[in-house]
Amino acid sequence: MERRKFIRSLSGATIGLATVSSVGFFRNHKKLTILHTNDTHSHIDPFPLSHSKYPGKGGVENRLKLIQDIRAQNKHVLLLDAGDIFQGTPYFNVHKGELELKLMTAMGYDAATMGNHDFDAGIDGFERVMHHAKFPFLCSNYDFRNTILKDKTKPYQIFKKGSIKVGVFGVGVELDGLVSPDLYKETQYINPIEKANQIANHLKKEEKCNLVICLSHLGYSPRFNKFCDPLLAKETEGIDLIIGGHSHTFMEKAEMHKNKNGSPVLINQVGWAGLFLGRIDFYFDEKDELNSFSGLQLNTNYELKT
Repeated sequence: MERRKFIRSLSGATIGLATVSSVGFFRNHKKLTILHTNDTHSHIDPFPLSHSKYPGKGGVENRLKLIQDIRAQNKHVLLLDAGDIFQGTPYFNVHKGELELKLMTAMGYDAATMGNHDFDAGIDGFERVMHHAKFPFLCSNYDFRNTILKDKTKPYQIFKKGSIKVGVFGVGVELDGLVSPDLYKETQYINPIEKANQIANHLKKEEKCNLVICLSHLGYSPRFNKFCDPLLAKETEGIDLIIGGHSHTFMEKAEMHKNKNGSPVLINQVGWAGLFLGRIDFYFDEKDELNSFSGLQLNTNYELKT
């Protein structure tokens, strides 16, 4: 109960890095940094300087520099993606996703889930290039057993960062109506809320994870899909953080929601095209219990070393 009150007191707060490091409360606590992207859509280069809205912004090189700076300053970091890696620039039309996955591997991504556009070269096309990803694709509610992707994705992955055990799983949007059936073939869709409850319960209660993260490609608003991230938060238990995608929602800060038991769930999403890198720092006490967080969105051109 004390943990819940404490986290609620921080809900909606965007705490800068300098502020966090200067607060005595955090000094004796264990810290885990979650970095995340979504809907990068094959945007490998920065936007051109002539672009009316994002001149010179984004790009893989800028993201990598920022990620390297953060890793250099923090011991325990996870880098995650919530899907729609493919489709959006000629890089995908030419390389069919190979280049995107090689670059994500070079940046050190720990895990990703699949978005609807990751089926744009077909399920066979995804299978041909996925070996370039030296990280797992986490897809708990796509049943691939009758497809070429059988046993090539995972429902969840557990990461150990110091003494902190982190369970990460993924849920995807319904493909019917978004993707041509000839591209996803015999893939069967499973209710993401039912599956999320099952996986989160397993990770919390059986695997004893200190933190559970859902990589969601459902979208922030129901207008994109009958399922969405706020509904996912409301109708589940055991999830601590939902990293969203699909709706290209630029959130200024992580939002606090309540799960079906009234416990806190964070939702965050960083728009599209790799313009921003999401960051949330979680703090754990000496018993490895989660008791606080701070979050901010970082422009990928933000405070880079020259």
